[in-house]
Amino acid sequence: MQIIKSLFKIVVFICPVAASAQSTYLNDAEKESRFIDRLEIKQQTNTNLNFSTLKPFNRKYIVKEAEFLDSARMGYTDSTGNDRYKAWTNLDLSPVDEYNMQSLLMNNMEWVTTPHDYFNSRHPFLKAFYKTKANFFEVNKPDFFLAVNPLLQFNVSKESGNSETLFLNSRGITIRGMIGKKIGFSSSITDNQERGPSYFQQEVATLRAVPGVGFYKPFKTTGVDYFDGRGYFTFNAAKFIDFQFGYDKNFIGNGYRSLFLSDWGNSNLFLKINTKIWKLNYQNLFMELMPQFTKRGDSLLPRKYAAMHHLSMNVTKWLNLGLFEGVIFGRTNHFDFQYLNPIIFYRHIEGTVGSPDNAVAGFDFKANLLHHVQVYGQFLLDEFVLSKLKNDPTSWVNKFGIQVGAKYVDAFGIKNLDLQVESNRVRPFTYSHNDTIANYTHYNQPLAHPLGANFQEFIGIVNYQPLPKLNLYARAIYYYKGLDSAGINFGGNIFENYTTRITDDGFKVGSGNKVKVLNALLQVSYEVKQNLFFDLSLQQRNYKFDTGSGSHNSTLFTAGVRLNMAKRKYDY
Repeated sequence: MQIIKSLFKIVVFICPVAASAQSTYLNDAEKESRFIDRLEIKQQTNTNLNFSTLKPFNRKYIVKEAEFLDSARMGYTDSTGNDRYKAWTNLDLSPVDEYNMQSLLMNNMEWVTTPHDYFNSRHPFLKAFYKTKANFFEVNKPDFFLAVNPLLQFNVSKESGNSETLFLNSRGITIRGMIGKKIGFSSSITDNQERGPSYFQQEVATLRAVPGVGFYKPFKTTGVDYFDGRGYFTFNAAKFIDFQFGYDKNFIGNGYRSLFLSDWGNSNLFLKINTKIWKLNYQNLFMELMPQFTKRGDSLLPRKYAAMHHLSMNVTKWLNLGLFEGVIFGRTNHFDFQYLNPIIFYRHIEGTVGSPDNAVAGFDFKANLLHHVQVYGQFLLDEFVLSKLKNDPTSWVNKFGIQVGAKYVDAFGIKNLDLQVESNRVRPFTYSHNDTIANYTHYNQPLAHPLGANFQEFIGIVNYQPLPKLNLYARAIYYYKGLDSAGINFGGNIFENYTTRITDDGFKVGSGNKVKVLNALLQVSYEVKQNLFFDLSLQQRNYKFDTGSGSHNSTLFTAGVRLNMAKRKYDY
């Protein structure tokens, strides 16, 4: 990754003279993300919001669009008496939406230009803290902005058939700011002790990593103790080009899952270049990753690397199409200069260097329809031979994945009732490679879908916010997946070398020792104060093999409180 760091130093040295206002990004922003989805779908023709495939969201752009919609929908007339923003006057926001709009602006106040006296607290703590409702400590000057907030999540759970009390205890701090509106920075760190449900503990033992994080130490025999630290800085090199460099997560997609790049696993070191102009948005992402390993004591872990780019275009005001390409490659702890070219096809480069790497390509789409519906999808292509696809569809070389989903806001005319359905299907051996370095993984976890490959998944989500501070959330995930059996590689474990298969055909989704899983959640959240939530949830997970052996059911009841943090998920 040294070459990436060197490249970034050159860019930083050359470009700041042209830098303009620069923003940080919305991380772990469940509340804001749902509302942004609603704005995009209900407005339908906002071409700036339609670029929401790439996450996390840029605070500056989101506030700009939210302010515009908030004001334009009130109606403005030109000198002839015509409504200049007629398309926006149809954006009907409920009292709950109004509350969420204010909350969105309040939590990104450094970019708010409209009057915002309602941000101020009536009674600041010790006259220095919580001067505004959203930030514990804040400095807001023309050339300097700083927001400091505590991070807290404490959950206690009881699992059926488990005599131990389950818990999550997270404490930390997050800082974000801007210097002269040219340099943005953000940092957060949490100290965590966690004893999750039994299937979480099994996942830790299998992966040798905490899902969503990574490195850990044992805690009270069956628990884990870990830090989660993230940070980056940003600047705008030109009017249309943003740079971000740091250690964090990224997500490409419109669904609950992503087949391209997910934020489900551990954070990584990255350099991101985003170019937004006309109807186009083009993102380049260069990452330093870690291949699978077994850690024994203090030692330097090896490295591998990834280069990805995503080009999306608003073909119409309601239809967005995207192209994705990525490559995972291993070198002896150095980046390959060939993959620094931001505008060339990686498959071509991969071929010119001898085809040793794992290159993937994909297509995605999103259509906002009737001011209430969004249809989206992804198609990931790892490898295929056309003749095999036509004549032998069970061949192992047919490595691809498909996602199709839909969102329905204000469903059936009920305000703030939002539904989502999604299907993900990934063929055996997708994401795997002929060595154990260039597979599509990082820190012993998948880079994309948490289930890896050889699975079919169905997801249903109901999100209902009947009152501004009350949120009801239900999620059901059902999937079947083929596991390896009797030492035979059936293509579900993406960490396995695909050359270890014993045959070239006969592979269907679910081949091997098929397991069927239902994971259902019902959650109630109440926002006591800005970003302070009380949560109650009931979760049921049924795990069953087709053979009937090794089945396990788990019922989990959880109560907790969290401040400035997203709810911990056990959604696999």
